[in-house]
Amino acid sequence: MANSIAEPFSCDTFVALPPATLGSRIIFGKNSDRPSDEVQEIVFFPAADHDPGQKVECTYIEIEQVPKTYAVVLSRPSWLWGAEMGANECGVCIGNEAVWGKEEVCDDEALLGMDLVRLGLERADTAEKAVDIIVELLDKYNQGGNCMESEMTFTYHNSFLIADRKEAWILETSGKFWAAEKVKEGTRNISNQLSITTKIDREHSELRNYALSKGWWDGKEVFDFAAIYSYVNTARMTTASGRYCEGYKLLKKYAGNITAETMMTILRDKESGLNMEGAFMTTGSMVSILPQDPNLPCIHFFTGTPDPDRSVFKPFIFVENITQLLKTSSPVFGSEDPVKKQPRFHTKPDRRHELYRTHERAVAMMESSKEKAALIMEQIQKLEKAKMDEMDRILQNGYRNTFISRNGSLGRYVILNLRHGM
Repeated sequence: MANSIAEPFSCDTFVALPPATLGSRIIFGKNSDRPSDEVQEIVFFPAADHDPGQKVECTYIEIEQVPKTYAVVLSRPSWLWGAEMGANECGVCIGNEAVWGKEEVCDDEALLGMDLVRLGLERADTAEKAVDIIVELLDKYNQGGNCMESEMTFTYHNSFLIADRKEAWILETSGKFWAAEKVKEGTRNISNQLSITTKIDREHSELRNYALSKGWWDGKEVFDFAAIYSYVNTARMTTASGRYCEGYKLLKKYAGNITAETMMTILRDKESGLNMEGAFMTTGSMVSILPQDPNLPCIHFFTGTPDPDRSVFKPFIFVENITQLLKTSSPVFGSEDPVKKQPRFHTKPDRRHELYRTHERAVAMMESSKEKAALIMEQIQKLEKAKMDEMDRILQNGYRNTFISRNGSLGRYVILNLRHGM
């Protein structure tokens, strides 16, 4: 595959840490931008113990399972095993982005970057441990395979933004090579380009030698990962046009006062291109509140529907005895799924879940009448505000309140959304 990329193939992930945030909280956010007909589902998987020698079947390949996996909630394209974004019961959040550079992309089926997101969440109780796990899996199994539910092959390298209650890490890859940057305070965002420059806190042992062998670096100049491994002009990254720059500017605009609501505003921003429309669009969004106080719960908000500007961010909290989120889970086709059958992707089944179908009907109503659009938007805003206030009370007073359902709250609020027409 040629190492070129058009702007429509996109995603954006953000993190804000004190002192850029209010309330001693880390705020994580991500838009998942995919083909407009692709369904994003929200699914929960409980913690589990696994027998020695057990395997786990990822999207394309089978790998060794670990003795214990943590509970995870994922927002993912419904055709694959992994996820573009999600969180685990330990307060770790991960989002990934497609990136390209000078290193050829592997078309062979291996681990998708989205598989690595889920594997990192299932196996790591801190952000840095997730870095360890992802790079170990990358070294052992490589990354590659079609990243779209289509006969058209679309492959890429991956970057990851990983956060927990204390810090965040940026992990960027080029084939099996990688660099990682620790973020202790302020704001950081990633988009569809390498962004780690000279601040490299961890790296592949052969990262620099490989660059020397390829003639990308002379060994004398300061080692700038993004400049050396891609075609990015790192001196202009935060001033040139594009979503990375727009996201950077929005984070700086709100720095010092960033809340979950602020992050939702950023993800909904259409003028910047962060909230995409068209053949590729924002099909799902996520915002997480990670309190630095370990006695307070992490709260994760998901849309599960396209266009965050016309969707409700619904809260999820890890509690005991969570049941599956049926309203946001797509149909399962087992061994008959076109993704599993060879040759792959020859047909495309209907993967719409109940919330997605209801959202479609509401959008059709909004587009048919300005009056209906105004009414539905008013309902969306009221509902979301009520749930945000409810979650804020939890963060102020603790979360052992009776109204948190066995669905971790999301399932209950999905039902409410359905009754309100979204």
